[in-house]
Amino acid sequence: MGPLTGIRVIEIAGLGPAPFCGMLLADMGAEVILVERACSKPGDPLDLGQHAIFNRGKRSLALDLKQPAAAEAVLKLIDRADALIEGMRPGAMERLGLGPDVALARNPKLVYGRMTGWGQTGPLAQSAGHDINYIALSGALWYAGQPGTAPVAPPTLVGDLGGGALYLAMGLLAGILHARSGGPGQVIDAAVVDGSANMMNLMLSLYAAGQQPIERGKGLLDGPHWYGSYRCSCGGFVTVGAMEPQFYTQLLEKLQLTDDADFRRQYDPGMWPQLRARLEALFLSQPRTHWQSVLEGLDTCFAPVLDPQAARHHPHLAARAVYAETNGVLQAAPAPRFSTFPTVQPGAIPTRGADGAQVLREAGLTETELRQILPHAG
Repeated sequence: MGPLTGIRVIEIAGLGPAPFCGMLLADMGAEVILVERACSKPGDPLDLGQHAIFNRGKRSLALDLKQPAAAEAVLKLIDRADALIEGMRPGAMERLGLGPDVALARNPKLVYGRMTGWGQTGPLAQSAGHDINYIALSGALWYAGQPGTAPVAPPTLVGDLGGGALYLAMGLLAGILHARSGGPGQVIDAAVVDGSANMMNLMLSLYAAGQQPIERGKGLLDGPHWYGSYRCSCGGFVTVGAMEPQFYTQLLEKLQLTDDADFRRQYDPGMWPQLRARLEALFLSQPRTHWQSVLEGLDTCFAPVLDPQAARHHPHLAARAVYAETNGVLQAAPAPRFSTFPTVQPGAIPTRGADGAQVLREAGLTETELRQILPHAG
């Protein structure tokens, strides 16, 4: 159960942002029917099987969509669906006979979600790419590093998931709301390059106000000593982000730097490089646990840099049950949280094709039709 209970989504199996979007909807109670390949490619490193957290809570149907009967079965599923998710290159679904024109002709209220890196149109639409390429072109990777260093961003988070899956989910839900209020179905063109560029608007606000130059290492969020990460003597890292004066004052107090005239020049860009170097030396003098005991839980805007296993056991995340291990798979809980559904738990990760016969019977296929596309159906 969840806030999306009663919404049915057909997901054509793909990579990265499309299946993650399906997981988000399933976490919130939507019925997500995952149409997977009839069999996996031998040695495919991206076939994660029972470790595919992004498939949790879905029902799995394994089909060879190049068979006309299998494609027709998917169209019968579309007849009763609110939305469809696909993440193939532009034109691939059309070649399978499952493109938006065909789907919307059968179900005019359908919201047809298309997830790509470059978008459905444009000079690069048919080119291969991955998260790092999309955010590089959109500008979202630009500030992810200090001057003289190559930009580095958390893998998949900024592009595939932030600029892709989340924007697709928002677009699908907006389309479903519109259709349920009397409007027509429609196609959602969700491109990682678009979404990650859209995420730049906060930084562009700072740029317009003269507080975030294009030059890296000179703006409020990538230049100051009071906003960054620092290595500790144990090899771990900590972060500080004391942007506001009252938080910066408390940070200086806890670091015993209040009487240092140089550190009182918080917003002087000319001082930032040398003050950053001094903080680097200071944080390097003690282990991370020391700095946690001094700074954590106060208005110093501080947090340790933790790996997922360590984050799971941090008192704050443990209290909120952010991480859990199910059948040996560490995974994060559904988010956000809803007061009406306070105990929503993630669904199980399905075995490929486990729900195929049941799903197709529910769609109205006869036993003869079923055996034609699922020879081993019982």
